[in-house]
Amino acid sequence: MNIAQVVVDAIALGSLYAIFALGIALIFGILKMINFAHSELVTIGAYILILLADLPLPVRLILLVLVTVTVAVLMERIAFRPVRGAGPVTMLITSFAVSYLLQNLAILIFGPDLQSGAVWPELNESFQVGPVRILLLNVVTVVLTILLLVGLALFLRKTSMGLQMRAAAEDFTTARLVGVRANLIIAVAFGMSGLLAGIAALLLTAQTGVVTNTIGVQVVLMAFVATILGGMGSLSGAVIGAYVLGAISVVLQQTLPLEFRPFRDAILFAAVFLVLVFRPNGLIVTRAAKGRV
Repeated sequence: MNIAQVVVDAIALGSLYAIFALGIALIFGILKMINFAHSELVTIGAYILILLADLPLPVRLILLVLVTVTVAVLMERIAFRPVRGAGPVTMLITSFAVSYLLQNLAILIFGPDLQSGAVWPELNESFQVGPVRILLLNVVTVVLTILLLVGLALFLRKTSMGLQMRAAAEDFTTARLVGVRANLIIAVAFGMSGLLAGIAALLLTAQTGVVTNTIGVQVVLMAFVATILGGMGSLSGAVIGAYVLGAISVVLQQTLPLEFRPFRDAILFAAVFLVLVFRPNGLIVTRAAKGRV
């Protein structure tokens, strides 16, 4: 087994999971809700990139960001805001309802068949560094993840909106009492999750070159697991969990015998379960989680 190749692949896969996980953790931090409809934001972005392949790439990227951010904000305004006071269970059911609604709308509009096309073919080229083969797509994924992490950290720590968002994540009720505008903060958080979903859609479709109405479901499931593993409500925990999950996944893929590789995900989830047995609140425990202990 080429250890260096495994490390490179694990970092690349963990970076992709991290972008997905950040979108989920951002919403959970404020609303304490897992937005399973986040996968449909990825799907919408993927359809834009694949079905509008005749347009220049810069135009598609602009449309990608505009549409995913707009749909995310509308999703919050139309689906989640009316049920915000009904409790977390109702909001969770609402997220499932929105997810299935958008999946079936995609079937009605685009059909059930797989759509394919070239998104950014140059990214599938590779180069060799000693014994390690590196895809340009992996380099772009890691660089984008670093830029997003730095940008998000600066936004949360250096801007008024970011400070209000952090306050809302710590104690939403108290934050509202001291003047934090709840509707605006939540709308901005959903808009940022839409941006992250659009970037994730670009990386995912550049890798696969295909789109279906459920293209985002599997990866968002992995991101959800990474968020739990890292610690619910912690952005840094979500990123750490994503890289741990990516590392375990790549190592299993490389070390499992061929006859056991179809069971890789089952073994992966079993490993995550064992970690949570010893760290039930995740690798990073937030203040809110400590308060529940």
